[in-house]
Amino acid sequence: MSVTITVNGRRHDVDVEADTPLLWVLRDALMMKGTKYGCGSGICGACTVLVGGTAVRACITSVAVVASRPVTTIEDTSSTDLAKLRAAWQADDVPQCGYCQAGQLMSATALLATHSNPTDAEISTAMRGNLCRCGTYARIRSAIHRAARSP
Repeated sequence: MSVTITVNGRRHDVDVEADTPLLWVLRDALMMKGTKYGCGSGICGACTVLVGGTAVRACITSVAVVASRPVTTIEDTSSTDLAKLRAAWQADDVPQCGYCQAGQLMSATALLATHSNPTDAEISTAMRGNLCRCGTYARIRSAIHRAARSP
C-alpha cells in the first residue's frame, strides 16, 4: 500500500502497510536515523517527533494516522525553536550518551511553540515522558530556559 506523508516539509510516497509505526517508516523507508527506537511502547520518549506541532511517540503512532498532518523530526533545519534549542543544548553541555536527546529536543520544541517563556512546572509537565538514563534533567531544564531567552 502506498502512503503519502510530509516530513520536514517534503512529501514522501512510501510503500508500507497503513498500520506500520511511523518510527519504522522514518528509519527504514526514509532512512532518517535521528529518531531513535527506545522502548517500543511509547514510554521512554526516545522516538518523539512532532505531528502537526504536537509531540507524539513515533513507535506507537501508525503512519496512517499522520498521513494528512505534517511530521517534524530532529533532522528538520527550518525550525527556529529547534535551532535555538540545539544551540542551548551545546552551550549547556546537555548530552552525555546522547541517545535520548533527539526525543528530548522534539518535546522541548513542542513546549516552546506553545510557551515562549516556560516555567519550571511547565517544563516538567512537557518533558515528563522523556527519560534520560544519564540523568541530565537539570541541564535539559537549563537549556530550555536558555533557548527561551535567546532572540
